[in-house]
Parts: sequence; structure tokens; C-alpha cells
Amino acid sequence: MKLSNAVRRTSAALAVGAMSLGLVTVTGGAAQAAAQCTGDVSVYGTLSDGRLTYTQIAPNTGDRMKTLVGPDLGFTPKAMATLNFNTVLVTSTAGDLYRVDVQTNNTSLTLANAPVKIWDGGWTFDKLVYDGYGHLYGTVAGQLHQYVVSQAKPSGSAHIGQHVVIDTGFVLKTMAAAGDDRIIASTEGGQLYSYKIGGVGNWKRSTLKSDGWSAVDSLVSPGGGLYYGRTNGGMYWYHDVDPTDGDGSDIAYHPNDPVDASGWTQTLLSAYGNNCAYVPPVPVATTGEKIAKFANAQVGKGFGDFNFYHPGAWCAEFGEYVWWNAGAKTGGLTAAAGSFYTYGQNNGTLRTSAPKVGDAVVYGYSGGGSANHVNLVVAVDGDYITTVGGNESNMVKRTTFNWKTNNNPVNAGDISGFISPVD
Repeated sequence: MKLSNAVRRTSAALAVGAMSLGLVTVTGGAAQAAAQCTGDVSVYGTLSDGRLTYTQIAPNTGDRMKTLVGPDLGFTPKAMATLNFNTVLVTSTAGDLYRVDVQTNNTSLTLANAPVKIWDGGWTFDKLVYDGYGHLYGTVAGQLHQYVVSQAKPSGSAHIGQHVVIDTGFVLKTMAAAGDDRIIASTEGGQLYSYKIGGVGNWKRSTLKSDGWSAVDSLVSPGGGLYYGRTNGGMYWYHDVDPTDGDGSDIAYHPNDPVDASGWTQTLLSAYGNNCAYVPPVPVATTGEKIAKFANAQVGKGFGDFNFYHPGAWCAEFGEYVWWNAGAKTGGLTAAAGSFYTYGQNNGTLRTSAPKVGDAVVYGYSGGGSANHVNLVVAVDGDYITTVGGNESNMVKRTTFNWKTNNNPVNAGDISGFISPVD
């Protein structure tokens, strides 16, 4: 059974507080999605002689800011997962699990104490990653295992528990946690996969790339769609504009601007997985949505609230006023309701079905630019539409009705057509 999201995020927030270095935003493409990072990216590693390393990378440029080499851990490391800025879990080739407490990684890399053995045997995973939100994942013999980590400084089974096997079939060359229950991984065949884990037997795999990743021998992620892959000793960085969409076509590559072209000789690498967060782009309102919002804001007003010219017939003036304020083109519109019908004819946006939000609805069109009434669609729900119109009971009124069976809200004749605005 998993901890609640609230508990998991509380634990993650405690880990984030260890950094307190300010926010750095990495924008990504025209969609304006971004990775928001708490300071620079932190990557721990181990050398072949057992010494711990720490590297700091600027997330917005991919520049390596510093690399520090620390003490020998005193055992042969096999797998590594970074829990937070100054706590790393490392397994040994003997199957023991150690907690490594980093005292400082500012100008030197030193430990607060000797690595603490918190599990004696049984940890035979070939890969180990922590998602930054309470879940530790490991793979062995193609199985994906999951544990709940309940403390920033776990001391054994009391703090690393609720062990489950998610499923089999996870035969991977590299693996990294990329967010809350999200994993990215590459295979010997060069595929790049993204996984969303929901629980035992409940997971989804998306193919980000079908080939091209076979040379990557180590993969880490600080979250937020930032990925770092080592190839032939060089470290390269990538930004997935939307790491939640299961689509790799929006991954930005930086082949000519690597973190380093060589020098990354660590046997293990692990990034702090809650270092960065994905910030979705702010949705841009469509013209139709702008029309609906502006029209709804006028409901209840009367003729005297506007600078209109026809007190007895101002429905078309109102429609043009709303369209213009929402940024739609209004050339060709007049104070005549039928001008919306001819607008649709001239711009190719006239329809007799399939109403859309923002459309003008013309009633009783009799030709020659003459019609009985016009109002605007502000919502569509199946065969029901909600309209806002001027000069309905001498005011701006909102009405919902079935456009297929009920002519209109003011008895102005049959619906003659729906006309979409031109941006």
C-alpha cells in the first residue's frame, strides 16, 4: 500500500528544503513548457576505486559548474539512488544497502560519518533509482521492484518498506527516475522508454525513441524533463518539453553543446530526482473562449450600458462589439443581424450544424443581408447550446436550449446558420 500523495509530497518538500538555492527556469520550445529547478542539478557518482563524486550542472545551459571527489566508501558499489541533496543510498556487490550522508559538497566533498549499513544482504538490484516523491525502484532479473521511503534519513526496514514487485519485462540497459512514479530507460537495442507506474501490474510504457540510444551507458534525470546521458565518456543533455505526454518528438538535443565531451568515468551515476519540476505551459485561450468569456461578462446589462446606436434593434451591434473585443475580425459586419450571415458566406465559416463556442447564431435570415436576430454561442453540450445575446427582453441575456428542436430563445424564427469568427 502506498503512502498518500500528501505524505509523499511532504517528504519530498523536506528534501527540497535542503537546497534553498533559488529557482532556475528552463524554457522549452514554442509551447513555453518549462523545467523549474531548485538551483543547479546535482549528480552523485562513484569511481572504480570506490570514491564518491559530486557534480553540479547548470540546468539552463548544460554547463558543468564543478566536480568534487570525496572519500572511499569502503565497499564496492553496485547500484545507487540519490534520496535528497545530501543523502544517497548505495548497494554493495555483497548485497548490503548503505546510507551515505554527505556533510558538504560546496568546495570539497566530505561525509558526515562513515557509510551506514542499513540493510544486511538481500539488495541485489542491478539498478536503483528514487523518484523524489517517496518511491524507490530497483530492477533485478527483469523485475521492477518498488519500496516506500518514509524518512529523509532512513535507517532500515522501518523507513524503507511496503515492498512490491510491479511486474516483469523490465530488461533495461539504463534507468533513471524522472518524476513522481515516472521512469525513463534505454535498452541495448537503442530504444528510449518512458514509464508511468500506477502500482502492481498497473503501468504504462511509451516509446520516446525507437532507436539511437544504444551508445548511452548511463542515464540520470533531476526531473522536469531534463535528461543526462553518458556516451563514450561524454555527458550529453536533453530537454523533454512535455515529459508527461509519452511522446519523444519534443525532446531537444544538444549534440554540439554537451556537458562535457569526455571525462565522465564514474562506474555509477545518480541525480537528485526532485531537483526539477515540470511546469506545463499556460493554455492560450482560443478566440471562441475569449468571445464566451467577454459575452458572459455582459449578461444583465442594458442598451444604456453600451455606446450603441439602435435602441430598438441592437443585437447585431452587441455581437460585433463582443467579437471585436475578443480579437476577431469584424470587417463587413453592420448593425443588421443578417450581416453575420453574409460575413460567414464571404469568409467560408457559415454552417447549418455543429455549433462552436464563439459562433454567431443567425435566426430568420431572409436574404439580402436581412435577418430577425443574432446572438453568440458561449457553451456547447451535445445538442444543447448556451447563447448570450443583446436586445433579448431589452437586455443582454443568457439562455440554454436544444438548437435542433427549439428555434431560439426570443422567438425570432428558425436558426439559419452558425458563423465562426475569423481571427
